[in-house]
Parts: sequence; C-alpha cells; structure tokens
Amino acid sequence: MQAYTCRFAVWAPVLATLLSAGIRGYAAEPVQDRFTPLPPHAVQLKGYLDDYIENSIVHWNKGVVPYASLVQMFRTGRTVFAQGEMWGKAVRSGCMLYRYTQDPELKRILQKTVTDLLTTRRANGSISCSEVSKQPDGPGGDLWERKYVLLGLDEYYRHVEKDPAVLQAMIDQADATIAQIGPSPKVSILDQGWSPNHIESSTILEPIMRLYRLTGRQSYLDFATYIVQEGGAKGYNVIQEALDNKDPARIGGPYPKAYEMMSLFEGLVEYYRVTGDERWKRAILNLYRNIQEKEITIIGNGGGDQPYHPNVLGEAWDYTALEQTNPSITRMMETCAGVTWLKLCSQILRLTGDPAAVDAIERYTYNGLIGAMKPSGDGFSYVNLLNGVKTNPEGWGATIDNVYVTCCNLNGPMGLAYLPFVAVMNSKTGPVVNLYNAGTATAPTPASRSVRLDLVTDYPLSGSIVVTVTPEAPEDFTLHLRIPAWSTRTVLKVNRETIRATPGTYAEIRRTWSAGDKVELTLDMRCRVIDAPRGSNRAGDNHQALIRGPIVLARDENIDPDYNQPVEIISKDGYVEVEPVPPAQKSTRMQFRVPIRGGFIQMVDYASVDNWTGKHICTWLPKPVPGRAKAATAAPQ
Repeated sequence: MQAYTCRFAVWAPVLATLLSAGIRGYAAEPVQDRFTPLPPHAVQLKGYLDDYIENSIVHWNKGVVPYASLVQMFRTGRTVFAQGEMWGKAVRSGCMLYRYTQDPELKRILQKTVTDLLTTRRANGSISCSEVSKQPDGPGGDLWERKYVLLGLDEYYRHVEKDPAVLQAMIDQADATIAQIGPSPKVSILDQGWSPNHIESSTILEPIMRLYRLTGRQSYLDFATYIVQEGGAKGYNVIQEALDNKDPARIGGPYPKAYEMMSLFEGLVEYYRVTGDERWKRAILNLYRNIQEKEITIIGNGGGDQPYHPNVLGEAWDYTALEQTNPSITRMMETCAGVTWLKLCSQILRLTGDPAAVDAIERYTYNGLIGAMKPSGDGFSYVNLLNGVKTNPEGWGATIDNVYVTCCNLNGPMGLAYLPFVAVMNSKTGPVVNLYNAGTATAPTPASRSVRLDLVTDYPLSGSIVVTVTPEAPEDFTLHLRIPAWSTRTVLKVNRETIRATPGTYAEIRRTWSAGDKVELTLDMRCRVIDAPRGSNRAGDNHQALIRGPIVLARDENIDPDYNQPVEIISKDGYVEVEPVPPAQKSTRMQFRVPIRGGFIQMVDYASVDNWTGKHICTWLPKPVPGRAKAATAAPQ
C-alpha cells in the first residue's frame, strides 16, 4: 500500500494535467484545417512507394540506428555541435512509421530507447547534452537538440504509447527551457545557436506549440508568442520578411538556411492554428509560394551553393529553380530541406486544401526523396545533383557504432513516413485521395460511418487507377480526387459515366455511394519535354529535360557511356513518344527508349539511378550548339 501511495504521489501532477487538458483533446483552436489525417493504420500502401518504406524500416529504423549510443550523448555530452538532435530525429520517424505499420518489433525498439532516454534527465528536468551549469549552450546547439527531443517524445506519446512519464518529461523539458530563455534577465533566444543568425534555436516553436495543444498550459503559448515576436533570427525578423513577400534567398540576411527556415514556419503554422491571426497565414503562404516558384527544382527539392551563398554548403535558398543548370554548383538540394519542404507542404495541404501542395509532395517523393535513398535502405544522400555524381553522403554528422549518422539519413525516413499520412485524408464532406499509389484506406464518413477505398494501379508505371468505393451503408458524400496540374488529358469515370476533370484541382464527386461503385481515372502520362530556366550564367539556354507523369527521366552512366553528350530530342507540341523497355539494371524501376535526331537514347527514372559507386547522371540534357562538335546520334539500344 505504501508503494502504491508513493507512485500515486509521483504521477499525481501528470494525472491532473491529463484530466484538465488531455481528456478534452487539444487546446481550443479557432482555425480548423480543411483536410485532416486519417487515424493510424487506416492507410495501407502496396507496391511502389511501400517498397521504399519497408526497405527503410527494416534496414534503418529496425536495422542500424545506434539508439543506445544516441541516448548516451545526453549523459556524457556531444562530440560535435547539435549532435543531440540525432536521437529525436531517429525516434520521430520511427514513431510515424509505427503509426503506419503498427509493427510490434518497431514498438519494442521505440519503447526501449524512450525508457532509456528518460533516465538521462538532469536536475532541472532538462534532457540536454550540456550540464546544467553550462546551460543554455548556444554554440553547442542546445535548444535545437531540445527541440528534437521534444518532437521525438511528442510523436511517441501521440502514436506509440500515451505514457504519463513521457508527457511529464516533455513538460519538464519545456519548463526548464522557459526558465532559461526569454526576455531579460533570461537569455535571449536570438543569442542561442551556432549559425550566423541563430535561426535554428527559434524552431523550438513547433514542439512548444504541440505541447500547448496537449496540455493547454498558458505558459507555453506565452513562450511561443515571445519566439514569434522576436522574429526568429538575430538581426532579422524572418517572419516579417516573409510577410513582406521577400524572396526566400533574401530572408535572414546572408544565411537563408532552407531547412531551418521552413522548420520555423512549420511552428508558425501551429501558432496560427491556435491564434487565428491572419498575418501569420499570409507570411506562411508567401514563403510557401515563393519557395515553390523560385527555389524548387525539377526533382522537387531546392537550395544550392551557387551563385549567391557559396559558404552555406548547398543548404541555402539560392534561387535554385533558376540556377539548377548552373555548372558551378557542387552541392545542392539537402535531403533535410527536401523532407522539411514535404512536411511544410503537408501543413499547407491540411490548412488550405491546395492541390498544388500535393503536386509538390508528389514531385519530391518520386524523384528527390527516393532518389536520395541508398538502394540498401540504410541511409540517404546528404545532397543530390541533377548532372554529375547524383548522390553525396558527406556532410554534418559522425560515425557512431560504425554507422555514419548524418542529419539527412535521419530525416530521409521521416519523408517516407509522411507518405501514408498524406496519401488519403478526410474532409467534412468526404475522403480525399491525394497520392495514387496502390493500397487501401478506411475513412470516417460525414454520417460517422466508415468507407473503404481500394486503389488498384501500377502508378506511376502507368496512369490507370481504379478506386472501388465500399461504404458501410449507402450514403451521400463527396469523394475528392486530386487531378495533377500536369495531367492535361484526364479521363474520369464513375460506374462508366464520364465526369469532368480539370488539371490542378480536386474532382469533387458527390453522389450516394454504394458498395462496389467504381471510379476509373486515367492520367495523362505522355512524356513532356521542357526547357531549362535561365539562371545567372544562362546555362539553361541550352538544356532540356523529360518528365513522364510525375517522373523525371535521366541518362545513366551505368548503362550509357555517352550519358552527357548533346542530343536533339525529337518532340511534337512539347511531347516525346518514349517507349518503355525492360530495365538494364536490377535496381531500375523504369527505362525508356527516347527518340533523338539520328537514333535513340536510353533514359531511366531519376530516382533509380545508382550513383553510390561514383557513376554519373545527366538530367538536364545538353542540346547541340551550332558550330561545335556534332551531337550524339545514337546510344545503346
């Protein structure tokens, strides 16, 4: 009895928190999302994308991640700045993947490492790589690390196990931070961090807002308000700069770090949901649209090291959409930036229902994301190139237990974990199909029943998709189907009756649905040829690229020794008649015979190209230049 009383005394504050806030769910929000995620395990993908997800789970999250050593840093200290982020990133993706799979082995791994982490709390309640006497440790990246501890614990609490000890650890972590950071005499958040403008420290806004939504504690909303009012970066109010519609490459002074900037705005989305202040929505949408227009490349990621920010190692906004053919670029498109762009687009999608956000997610998913993944599944490239050696694992990180752990091979699995999260969602009027991978989804209906959607397709190998709708009982609701902006000739039928489909919108099909109703969707998979944009050195004037549906094609040195020679693509009205052929490489998902002046070349999907052995890729194809060497006229058939 005495032991029971003691345990109750320990957990009484946590139970009080749960009773006061947790039972009613999140803290009240004046802004309601247009689309909402489906419950855990409600979406099950098959085939194309699920192959990559399972490969990552088996060989990374359940494979080589050195969880125990990542926890040990919180006892003995970091070896390089910001290293304490690694645990939270590994666990965050693991928890989101568990949400998808409900894999008991993955759950045991996550339970073990979270239990281990909770034993590292310091005397002030913080989970930090820095001793209390050295906190807050700006150069060490203390707040950035605490952010990822909070995010890892938050994902665990939401998706794996609602353990009161985990909630209390989050509360203690936040309270210890608020005790140290704030207006004078506390330490300013703008004086914390390792970067020139310290933007990374203010990204703790996101987990603070998540914790506010869990607990309803005013102190957390007050701290979030302080972060927003400070502007996010030392010497620069990046939120105001976005509100003023500045280009991303000009926000934050000489350090427009892509990853951290978007991470800050993920937190601002959460803050907007709670406060309803339209200024923040305008700032968020301005940044999103400007990134989309001025930074995102053909494969859906952005950031580079030329020509404006050569010292930010390819991780800065740099007008990359225009500069993507710049031959001076040696590093571009950090995986951390791409995954955070995917997550920011997911926030925009939920908030606004904008189908362009899914087009952006799809472009990055099928090209940049899986194109950065090791074929063996145990890591991701740090940066990617469009022409040259595609993959490059070198960047910030360290070898831990014989595993080279970087921020990017920790973040890559989070991008994969988000795919079932966004593939099918819900709305007040009915389910929303965003991604066309084969699989099933079960969604609540407006009448609080359920409906099952079965997607049968080999997309993106072809554009043929059949959706079988099986409601619990006949019911009037709307099925929303995304029609990609690139699909200019879409055929949509319901029970063989043709329905109009407009590119770049959702086809909203309202009817009384009954078991066995079938939707047939045929997307326009003709191969498009596009001219490169003009950058500062006008290298794009002489380059073209091919895109089939959402898939970017490339020449691969593994199968074509003339991979980078000029060619004249044969096209008509902007389209090329490519012919699918059996892949020459085991790892290649798609290969095509492409007509050129005088013959044919072989091209494959960008994502499948295996450059981990040092081979090269050519995505932007050089065109023949009059007066120079004759263009290549044929390649291996």
